[in-house]
Amino acid sequence: MIQDIYPHKLDNVFRPGTEPGPDAVVFHYVQNDFLVKEKGQEISFPLVKELPDQDSAKLRYLFTMDGTDCFWYMTDKKQELPGYEYENLRSLRKRNCEPKHLFFAAYTAQQLISWYQDNIFCGRCGTLTEHSKTERALVCPSCHRTIYPRIIPAVIVGVTDGERIVLTKYAGRNVPYFALIAGFTEIGETLEETVAREVMEEVGLKVKNIRYYKSQPWAMADDILMGFYCDVDGDTTIRLDRNELKEGGWYTPDEVILQPDDYSLTNEMMKRFKDGIKV
Repeated sequence: MIQDIYPHKLDNVFRPGTEPGPDAVVFHYVQNDFLVKEKGQEISFPLVKELPDQDSAKLRYLFTMDGTDCFWYMTDKKQELPGYEYENLRSLRKRNCEPKHLFFAAYTAQQLISWYQDNIFCGRCGTLTEHSKTERALVCPSCHRTIYPRIIPAVIVGVTDGERIVLTKYAGRNVPYFALIAGFTEIGETLEETVAREVMEEVGLKVKNIRYYKSQPWAMADDILMGFYCDVDGDTTIRLDRNELKEGGWYTPDEVILQPDDYSLTNEMMKRFKDGIKV
């Protein structure tokens, strides 16, 4: 999956007071695009020493990748930097660009940057927020509210019936690949209840024997995804929610077509079923 980057390591511990050295990596994210250099299928991101403006006040510490400090360049205007262009991460992923650990770093940076940008003002009183000097948080100087990064819990569900599994395609998305049922956890709901509800809502099936598999940070939607397998309970007739899905059905292992990369929890769970690994 996208976070499986060993021997590389992303360390997201917040280190107050970290100053940007000349070889620190910079993520400049403007209008859903990153400033990035492409060489063939290899991507890289700028270093502090390459920036025309190296004012440390415009650089916010994010995390380290393999011990290298990574910063957010806090300007909302696109910059001209020789050799670099602004690209959407989804487009780079479709072109199978590498290396994987930099993709994971960029997606993590995107999630953090979006959180900072979404909380420039206090949601309670409207005052301009300030960066905490001691932790990764934003603080309102007026009402003293402290705002921490929020992560949205969601489930990925592999519904099985012996040698068959439910695969679906979402409506309104130009994605040619099948995936598993997925959905967000509601307030006051357990993860197991989310599994049962989402399956019923999307394909009209009751389920039993709900069992946890694995989790995945999925920065594309600020999620923490949690994968579950479960068995159909009773009637196996699929009734699609046409507002959510355009296709859905039961598929045998031989009929399962995997996605072209190994980034997603959905793909890994589908692969386990296809390979005959007990789920």
